[in-house]
Amino acid sequence: MHCQFCKKNIENPVFDLGNTAVSNDLIIKKNLHSIENTYPLIFHVCPSCLLAQTEQYRDGYEIFSDDYVYFSSCSNYWLEHAKQYVELIIKKLNLTKGSFVLEIASNDGYLLTNFVEKNIECLGVEPTKSTAIEAVKKGVKTLVEFFNVKTSKNIVADFGKADLIIANNVLAHVPDINDFVSALKGVLKDDGVVTIEVPHVLKLIEKSEFDTIYHEHFFYFSVLSLTNILDAHDLSIYDIDELDTHGGSIRVYVTHVGNDIDKNNSKENLNRVLNKELKYGLDSLEYYEQLKDNSFEIKLNSLKYLINKKISNKKIAAFGAAAKGNTFLNYCGIKNNIIDFVVDETPFKIGKFLPQSRIPIVNFDVISKEKPDVIVILPWNHKKEILKKLEFTKEWGCEIVTFIPNFEKLQ
Repeated sequence: MHCQFCKKNIENPVFDLGNTAVSNDLIIKKNLHSIENTYPLIFHVCPSCLLAQTEQYRDGYEIFSDDYVYFSSCSNYWLEHAKQYVELIIKKLNLTKGSFVLEIASNDGYLLTNFVEKNIECLGVEPTKSTAIEAVKKGVKTLVEFFNVKTSKNIVADFGKADLIIANNVLAHVPDINDFVSALKGVLKDDGVVTIEVPHVLKLIEKSEFDTIYHEHFFYFSVLSLTNILDAHDLSIYDIDELDTHGGSIRVYVTHVGNDIDKNNSKENLNRVLNKELKYGLDSLEYYEQLKDNSFEIKLNSLKYLINKKISNKKIAAFGAAAKGNTFLNYCGIKNNIIDFVVDETPFKIGKFLPQSRIPIVNFDVISKEKPDVIVILPWNHKKEILKKLEFTKEWGCEIVTFIPNFEKLQ
């Protein structure tokens, strides 16, 4: 394949997770016995620009359809994360009621509502109609569009350029990364700032977070690769925060190359993280190759635990019909004969079935009725929040476990 950023040839894959269904393509009951499309899920790293990526076997624009099922407001964790970010960025950039804030992939408005409350003008761009409708209900002005150069020109014409552009957990999802970054530059004021949050590929490899790899995630970023991409579009990282989200993420602060913000920052945090990546070896393919063996070990340990429980006639449930959970289940070959049901709190998902594994998705109340012996938390990065919700299962001695980055019995 060819790198989706620099177009150089990539010869050898790092990790082949097999053929899997698209993680957020939940199945409705009438299609339960229909043929399901699966696609190769293969993790590559470009030796030239160091961008980790999966090949796009299905049109990226099709994946984020009108009935997309992820709603950020269903997570208290993300609501609090968004609130803290808004408080921080208003102070850091001295934003006022005269500022203009643009968020790309604004989902259901969970973040921009914080700006609305402070009377700071904002606009969301969200390609999925299902989530955009919810944002509008909250008073968040939203364009139902994919963000690209064409969209950015329309935004400039209708609203002007932005003081702040927020691109949280979206850069990994964009089908054409060069077009997207070019669009960011085009809609950013001369002294404006873009903040980009992405899972850190260093943590993905270090913690064997293979469940972060799925078809909707085309890219997996290091600061090394991000710097290469932004430099190509005359954008510069001037600061960086390391975050706990998604098992380990980075937030980069980006501005135009050569402006006062760029020139007057020491870039101490940026250099610290870059040096850490070089120390770990992220500038060589060998570092990434450990992921395959470590993930296979997690697979074996997970299957051993679950099969032993099933042999003992234990009822096993899962919590969280998340995309990352589907990668885990489908890579391990776990189906509905092992896990009886998965609980989720997103109303849109209830009554559907997980892709490939065909595990039914049920509402939270089913836990009390069915009293499972074991609950597997699939979105393990939210385990603290979820564990509090499941505290009542101690009544019947339910075991609560996670498998990534390693097996952990939480209760």
